[in-house]
Amino acid sequence: MKKNNLLAGVLYMLSGVICLMIALLFDTKLGSLLFGFSGAGIGPGLMMIFQYFYWTSPKNKDRYAKRIDNQNIELNDERKQKLRDKSGRYAYLLGLAVISISIVVFSILGNLELISDYRIIVLYLFGYFVFQYVIGVIIFRYLNNKY
Repeated sequence: MKKNNLLAGVLYMLSGVICLMIALLFDTKLGSLLFGFSGAGIGPGLMMIFQYFYWTSPKNKDRYAKRIDNQNIELNDERKQKLRDKSGRYAYLLGLAVISISIVVFSILGNLELISDYRIIVLYLFGYFVFQYVIGVIIFRYLNNKY
């Protein structure tokens, strides 16, 4: 495993700790967001550091080499590359349709003064983010089984 993975893990941890310290030391309106960022930095950072030391230990080097070889084969498989591209395009087009409809709906709701709280839009955008990822995976699996 490359030293860049260890460095990235340390940087994630450092950014998480900095966000945690700011959230604990200063009473701001962004406290909950900073706590979330600290968890998002510390958790993956710990995992990256753990994985680096786990896979670089002498007893796991052979397994890691086989794992990387299989990963490279999967990533460079031309058929799967085409299917990933195609599923990404379909998810993108579906996302454009959803965004277009959402703009109209949010405009209407805003003009009728039914939306005055930004949290609804933030929750909607989070749901849209999850939707984009899930629909891309579903389309890829469908295409993978079809072809």
